[in-house]
Amino acid sequence: MATPTTTSHQLKGALGPILVDTRAATRNEAAPAVIVHHGFKGFKDYAFLPIYAERLARAGFVAVSASVSGSGVDRAGDFTHLDRFAANTYSRELDDLGVLLRALQQGDLGSAPPSSVGIVGHSRGGGMALCLARETPEIAAVATWAAIGRVRRHTEDELAAWKRAGTISILNTRTRQQLPLNYEIVDDCLAHEHGRLDIAAAAAALDRPWLQVHGTADETISIEEAHALHAAAHGALTETFWVEGADHVFGSGHPWAGASEAMEQVFNRTTQFLSRHLD
Repeated sequence: MATPTTTSHQLKGALGPILVDTRAATRNEAAPAVIVHHGFKGFKDYAFLPIYAERLARAGFVAVSASVSGSGVDRAGDFTHLDRFAANTYSRELDDLGVLLRALQQGDLGSAPPSSVGIVGHSRGGGMALCLARETPEIAAVATWAAIGRVRRHTEDELAAWKRAGTISILNTRTRQQLPLNYEIVDDCLAHEHGRLDIAAAAAALDRPWLQVHGTADETISIEEAHALHAAAHGALTETFWVEGADHVFGSGHPWAGASEAMEQVFNRTTQFLSRHLD
């Protein structure tokens, strides 16, 4: 197989440009494609995501990774668009994923229209992957890494304080930046948490293969939340891989310093799963 190459693309998203990288060894013939989606405070070049996209491309897939328009980052991966980050509702992110999927299907991302499409999502991106699959039957397989099981993640007291303030800030411990979040994010959750943003309902409705990967020592999204999400799913179509002792990033954070043993296990198990279900 030829050596994969990477092309960069830009799409119109809900809050600005969606920045896209496509990695592929074969571009003129239909091949299975995989969307690799980042989590909260993540972006297309975060930690293990580009590494895994490259591995997918070397395994014969077209790997598409993107920073959604509300990610807040520029091409360099720096948080320079904090106004977009502040307004990045779940619904807008899901809309961006729909734009990305349509462009991929139409052959507008530097490769031929794919023979099939799967998605891999980390953390918040895992929850969005399940929601996207419910909305778009063209998604043939889903793999989630440390996925959230619900969009509402604050107490009633915290929500009340957020509403009074209008905007709150959270610390990005990696960059030491204060990142703003507008209350419209809460409005979006309240309006749609029992509808298109109901992750558990998306898991229950999923009638395609799903690989659920989660670390047993994840302190960001607990293994109990993963178990609750699994309980909602169609058991016959769901595989679980509980990574013993692994944290939220499977021991391999940002900036990238190499894959841990746990991360290698996740890479290998996910690629095997996608190879079985995408053709």
